[in-house]
Amino acid sequence: MKTIGLIGGMSWESTAVYYRLINQAVRARLGGLHSAEIVLRSLDFEAVARLQRADRWDEAGALLARAGASLAAAGADCVLICTNTMHLVADTVAAGIDVPLLNVIDETGSALAAAGHRRPLLLATRYTMEHGFYTDRLRAGHGIDALVPEEHDRVAVHGIIFEELCQGVVLDQSRARLMQAIGRGMDAGADSVILGCTELCLLFDADALPCPGLDSTAIHAAAAVNFAFSEVGLRKAA
Repeated sequence: MKTIGLIGGMSWESTAVYYRLINQAVRARLGGLHSAEIVLRSLDFEAVARLQRADRWDEAGALLARAGASLAAAGADCVLICTNTMHLVADTVAAGIDVPLLNVIDETGSALAAAGHRRPLLLATRYTMEHGFYTDRLRAGHGIDALVPEEHDRVAVHGIIFEELCQGVVLDQSRARLMQAIGRGMDAGADSVILGCTELCLLFDADALPCPGLDSTAIHAAAAVNFAFSEVGLRKAA
């Protein structure tokens, strides 16, 4: 079993979900007292969020690249960025490590394509919904043409993520508010929903939505476990 490296803390609420899902999957495969080999670098989310708000993505990328390099140096055989938003700087992180970076956008795109979904609604932070890096990669790499909510819904999703879920607050009224956004997305032609923020799984059961839901956190965690049991090379080719 290979060692999984996690860049977490953004927020720690969803990093805890990664840790639980990965270990549950390893126990399901091996039984008994088995658990995953994990190296975790948990960042102070406030420092990262401050860079996000200031649009200082180069600095944020450098910060995460250092975290990724520290995981590889500590023995990680792959690295995951445990947040969808910070995949905006995924290429910077990948370039700074000599082990594979498992990209949540690619893993989610593969899951969408395998299920035959081509027009998902992307629910995420405003950075993820509006910067284009997520939808562009889905389109270029997987032929997926994702929709984003209307502006007032984007504002609502972003606020619920940062002001509630990232701080451990889960409210029924917020779940109802986002269900309205999902309904409008379906009216606009969405055939599925991407829970494209790692905290949204705290609010929704992806299997209980009015259209097919894909939980990016669960998909990403499963990809890490599949890698841990795979026979692929440990280090990237020079």
